[in-house]
Amino acid sequence: MRAADLFRVARPGPRWLNLTKTLLQTTVFWTVLLLVVPWWIVRLTAGLDIPGARFAPAPLTAAALFGCFGLLGLTCGFTLASRGEGTPLPLDAPRRLVVNGPYAWVRNPMAIAGLGQGVAVGLWFGSTWVMAYSIAGGLIWNFLVRPIEERYMLREFGPEYEAYRRTVRCWIPALPRG
Repeated sequence: MRAADLFRVARPGPRWLNLTKTLLQTTVFWTVLLLVVPWWIVRLTAGLDIPGARFAPAPLTAAALFGCFGLLGLTCGFTLASRGEGTPLPLDAPRRLVVNGPYAWVRNPMAIAGLGQGVAVGLWFGSTWVMAYSIAGGLIWNFLVRPIEERYMLREFGPEYEAYRRTVRCWIPALPRG
């Protein structure tokens, strides 16, 4: 199986079903990637005596950041499910190109949301290792996943996606043109 085969357009269905699947996917991803894996990292690294590996937790800052980035992630998922007629999961990808909502400001708002939440979790635990995990996730996404996703988007949506890619930045939000 090629990596590009992981992308499949969602079957036509009611909006409520896409929203329900998106909420379920979000719950699973948040639980595994933002709770279980960071907790596991903290437990595994607890006995290591490496200078700078731990810092004072910042629970209030972490909660505020997690909430803001979580709201962004949920907004992205809702936008993909309602306007894109699919879900954020590549195996159930949107049927329509989504260029509004958070996607009007930046091409990868859901990735930004997830990375921001990962940093917030690192602040919550006071763990440099969890922060490194978040940064590694961003690098993997940018250099391995994003190129595959962009090839799929170009193949699926053609000139419309190419125009979007030329006018909307990948990582740094900008005011929508128009």
